[in-house]
Amino acid sequence: MGWRVEGSVPPVPKLVMIVAPHTSNWDFVVGILVYLALELDATWFGKHSLFHWPMGPILRRFGGIPVRRDTSTNVVDLYVGEFAKRERMVLALTPEGTRSLVKEWRTGFYHIAVGAGALISPVAFDYRTRRVRFLETLTPTGDAARDIAVLRSRFSAPMARHPAAYNP
Repeated sequence: MGWRVEGSVPPVPKLVMIVAPHTSNWDFVVGILVYLALELDATWFGKHSLFHWPMGPILRRFGGIPVRRDTSTNVVDLYVGEFAKRERMVLALTPEGTRSLVKEWRTGFYHIAVGAGALISPVAFDYRTRRVRFLETLTPTGDAARDIAVLRSRFSAPMARHPAAYNP
């Protein structure tokens, strides 16, 4: 598809990878292709409706975990616990939580990273240059507002497949 990868997955045992901007269904296709090309062993969240037959077993095989966004399930505590059980774990997700325009990122990724003692690796899907860019990692300080502002500053609307659907 003409995409290239810049940088690499940080060689750390515990990592929360955030992928942005997320404005298109094509982000999923690009993400799965990168997952396969880099032979990643990562877990990721997806809208529960994606996991119906016949795609459900395939998505689970590639690390997908269905999440219902219409109910409160305390995903943060669940995944902090999963990180604690494992020697190595990569959790990949989109901080926007949807392809639609949002004013604020969801903060669950941040609280999972803090609770798990994991680094945060921002990954940009840059449609302008057709690059998947692994950006500088962030060690969470506990100041969510400041750290999330730093992370958001690494992404821009022109990177998005649909720039008008991304609010940097």
